Amino acid sequence: MKTRAAVLRGTSTARPYSASRPVQVEELHLGPPREGEVLVRVAAASLCHSDLSVVNGDRVRPLPMALGHEAVGVIEETGPGVHRVSPGDHVALVFVPSCGFCHDCAQGRPALCGRAAAANGSGALLHGPSLLKDAVGGTVHHQLGVSAFSEYAVVAQESVVPIPPDVPFSVASMFGCAVLTGAGAVINTAALRPGQSAVVYGLGGVGLSAVLGARAAGAYPIVAVDPVAEKRDLALRLGATQAYTPGDAVEAIRELTSGGAELAVEAVGSPNVMAVCLTAVARGGKVVSVGLPAPDRVLEVPALAFAGEGKSLLGSYMGDAVPRRDIPRYLDMWRAGLMPVEEMHTGTLRLTDINAALEELASGRAIRQVINTSGMSDA
Repeated sequence: MKTRAAVLRGTSTARPYSASRPVQVEELHLGPPREGEVLVRVAAASLCHSDLSVVNGDRVRPLPMALGHEAVGVIEETGPGVHRVSPGDHVALVFVPSCGFCHDCAQGRPALCGRAAAANGSGALLHGPSLLKDAVGGTVHHQLGVSAFSEYAVVAQESVVPIPPDVPFSVASMFGCAVLTGAGAVINTAALRPGQSAVVYGLGGVGLSAVLGARAAGAYPIVAVDPVAEKRDLALRLGATQAYTPGDAVEAIRELTSGGAELAVEAVGSPNVMAVCLTAVARGGKVVSVGLPAPDRVLEVPALAFAGEGKSLLGSYMGDAVPRRDIPRYLDMWRAGLMPVEEMHTGTLRLTDINAALEELASGRAIRQVINTSGMSDA
């Protein structure tokens, strides 16, 4: 079948993206679902900073690639052996299609699935090579097993999580990456307890989701840090108790918490900010890093912070999530008013607006822009 998709053929740092147009909407051929795969009509796809990192070359991926990894849609067709979903089901798409059998999956850490990492790194799907071809028959790679900036996507059944059909597409689209990663960093990786203090550096979609996770976990105080005033204001509406610019934050955090926070979440992707987070937490405190720095960046911190002060620096990929467990419970929290992710929605655009959307994201103005890929109305 044919599908219109946003394709990146070469990385670009030329600005503005809206003028340089590094991503082009192309008509691709999409093969049918194989065993263990499903065809999804994509209803809404959110633009994440990880997408921008592929466009500018910070995240090295095989090209050409059909972009998009955070989305929601409706099952159109299932391949042989599919038992998790049926046509008509609403599903959130997940960018780590855990196999369920490797060492990490068996240890209860499906976000670190080795088979999924290998497939994602090569631009393939969990159950086989790419199903995307361009107009001249050339292979187009999948982004993280999803490629959701498209009218349709074929994905592994392990990449979909059923969701209630009454959840609006624009809301549900944020749960497969931003909420899993940000809230999961607080709830799963840090295991934050009620009454503990938390600080979040970087208030994009993932950082604001960490604020929501801290609020849901009962943290107090919750400090939000970002140079953009509008993002600080939004963090306060989402549950932060204080918000500061980076230059004012550390001293204020120490005063507010009598020496340092018990948890700091780094959602910027900057080694310098990771180091600052280590100074912002108390003795015995935790720093959880969820930002994605460029691969050549190096972290330098005082070694005494660990054995001498008992601090911990933890990595968190996809919020250490178990998607089939976590997405439904986070949606329940949304329904209860504890995770109002719709507040992060900063615009709905057409697929052809992808380069303008990248520009908004790169500028720091946008938080979560939703691409209406196939013209489906909100649920």
